[in-house]
Amino acid sequence: MSDIKVSNSGALGADPSARFFVREHHPENGTLLGFWIYLMSDCLIFACLFATYAVLGRNYAGGPSGAELFDLPLVALNTAFLLLSSITYGFAMLEAQRKRLRAALIWLGVTGLFGAAFLSLEMYEFLHLIHEGAGPQRSGFLTAFFALVGTHGLHVTFGIVWLVTLMFQLGRHGLTLENRRRMMCLSMFWHFLDVIWIGVFTFVYLMGVLP
Repeated sequence: MSDIKVSNSGALGADPSARFFVREHHPENGTLLGFWIYLMSDCLIFACLFATYAVLGRNYAGGPSGAELFDLPLVALNTAFLLLSSITYGFAMLEAQRKRLRAALIWLGVTGLFGAAFLSLEMYEFLHLIHEGAGPQRSGFLTAFFALVGTHGLHVTFGIVWLVTLMFQLGRHGLTLENRRRMMCLSMFWHFLDVIWIGVFTFVYLMGVLP
């Protein structure tokens, strides 16, 4: 809050020492608009990575192909973990709207566990590929694969860190207007990651096992 001193010496009966207090105004929906702009920039990053994979996805350089490397049942299980985490986050948002803090925290915790399970399986897949000699330096296909899937994994890691931070804020300050706005932004981010992963699962894994 700032104050502005206004001289009223020319006005009849005015107090020359009068001060007007001006409260700084937060633009309505300004945070959500800014976050939508961020998500659009993230879309451009993933669009570039998908385009790179489209160009290099068949450049095996005499090495293994996706059909030889991908374990579809494991990837399908990992996909289920991420999709379930999106559902549980939706439950957390519903509980927040009902002003049930404890229930919202429980569902956020379940969401974090599903996200951690997703990351664990993804790390297992990466380590297994590297152990088999199929690291990112092996071919253009594997370089593009690790870049795309790894970037998505980094986003999920950031999302989990954000989720844990948000849970601490909720536990300390409750369902304030600011915390509900933060929950909404993280909800958009988390569902965005689900949409990107569906594209990865379809374009990289399912199409990758085709001859």
